[in-house]
Amino acid sequence: MRRARCTPSNPTELTTLRTTVGSALRSTLGKERTRAIRKRERRFRRKLARKIAPPKAAKVLPPEEPQVEILAPGLQVAEIPPESAAPPWQPSDPSAVFVSPRMSRHQLLGELHQLLAPRTYLEIGVNDGASLTLSGSTLIAIDPKFAISHPLSCDLALVQATSDEFFAGDDPCAHFEGVPIDLAFIDGMHLSEFALRDFMNTERYMSPAGVVVLDDMLPRNSLEASRDRLTLDWTGDVYKMVAALQDTRPDLVVIPVNTAPTGTLVVLGLDPASKTLSGSYEELLSGFLSADPQSVPAGLLQRTVAVSAEDLLNVPLWACFGRSTVQRRSHERLSPLSTRCPAKPWSGRRARPACVGFDVIIRFAEKEPS
Repeated sequence: MRRARCTPSNPTELTTLRTTVGSALRSTLGKERTRAIRKRERRFRRKLARKIAPPKAAKVLPPEEPQVEILAPGLQVAEIPPESAAPPWQPSDPSAVFVSPRMSRHQLLGELHQLLAPRTYLEIGVNDGASLTLSGSTLIAIDPKFAISHPLSCDLALVQATSDEFFAGDDPCAHFEGVPIDLAFIDGMHLSEFALRDFMNTERYMSPAGVVVLDDMLPRNSLEASRDRLTLDWTGDVYKMVAALQDTRPDLVVIPVNTAPTGTLVVLGLDPASKTLSGSYEELLSGFLSADPQSVPAGLLQRTVAVSAEDLLNVPLWACFGRSTVQRRSHERLSPLSTRCPAKPWSGRRARPACVGFDVIIRFAEKEPS
């Protein structure tokens, strides 16, 4: 007699065979053991199938077409490269030699928040919102393309616009309800003309007892200070603001501060009514728009004209600024700084920098509070 084939020829025969085998196992071994055996069988078959399956062919994606920006009907269109394309940054030049800072820009900013207890805080250039977490004030933050990744708990107006667009509004600081700005942090576009306009526009809404902090004022090499961005770490040429403010506005106290990574500039003695910078804007602009490579002054590169953040914070002048000053009665005159806060020895390793302008601070301390 010819023996029947054990291998089924089609799926129907396979199902019948499995049913017959299952019934025999259940009658011999019982339901529970049969269920366990069949579970192990399925697991083994899946594992075997993965091993013997042919490798999948790599999926070939069509080349990404460039985005097209339509300017206007009848005009030639301009191609925009895809955002996913990484910019071709080149390696930066060696850093200049300077005293290593012990505080970062955000640490300095956090200490100023503690010292000044500002009622209002303005920030230009938000990025991921790390510096916003330092504030508990009523706050306006401006950035055309922010990417907040930090939890925030404050009275915040987040404005998605350029700073020029923001200040062009009818009442840009309406969120402050008439209260002037006590503290401002400017970290916007890294070109000197943008930084100048940001400072000019911000000062108009500042309290005379307010403080403005500008970032990226001490580039570490000339390549990092290029107007055309070539390196991943980029300050641009905003360092030109130091000389521009010192030369054009001698009434201000302009203090370069050695902070990590690329220095800051603290500006005191503000005058919201001043028109000096706007009157000198075109002249300043002609000096700002110099072609690369930029010639960064050695004092800024080596940070010999800058004070350490610790020394600045320890100077007994902060009682003249921020919330404590503006809350005084309008008829009460501030006593000279030297009598109200006896001077402490300068703790820096270098001589006291002339850029701090302590004579200006004392004159400012004798003014009527607004």
